[in-house]
Amino acid sequence: MIDKVLFHLRKMKPMDVAIIIILLVASFIPHIVYGYQLSSIDEDARIIATVKISGEEVYRVELSEETPQEEFRLEPRDGQYNIIEVDGTRIRNREDNSPDQLGVRRGWISQPGETVVVLPHQLIIEIHAENQDGQEIHEEDDIIIPM
Repeated sequence: MIDKVLFHLRKMKPMDVAIIIILLVASFIPHIVYGYQLSSIDEDARIIATVKISGEEVYRVELSEETPQEEFRLEPRDGQYNIIEVDGTRIRNREDNSPDQLGVRRGWISQPGETVVVLPHQLIIEIHAENQDGQEIHEEDDIIIPM
């Protein structure tokens, strides 16, 4: 085993190592950008969760310590259902009847920029921050969501 590793290491050229290092460093850029966006949100900003079906907003709630625990059922189409649960500062898709259950497995979300997507039901739960005037902070008009 060690012989195979040494064989491959001897075959590497200096630019191979440089490319690997550049790609490794570049893979952390999204984490840095996301961290910067979170740190630029004011302390008095309101955290808002929106639930959309087929691009149309059907539910909106402010996520705070005072937000009561709530559970409700949405039926995007005949034979489809989603049970959404809100608990203070977090929200999740607790149960649905989609085949892959990705929205359920995503679990709780609570930070601006986080989303839960259930493609078969065209359901999106997203969290964003708003200032006291109701203006969305870091509004992204360049995002294209296929429906």
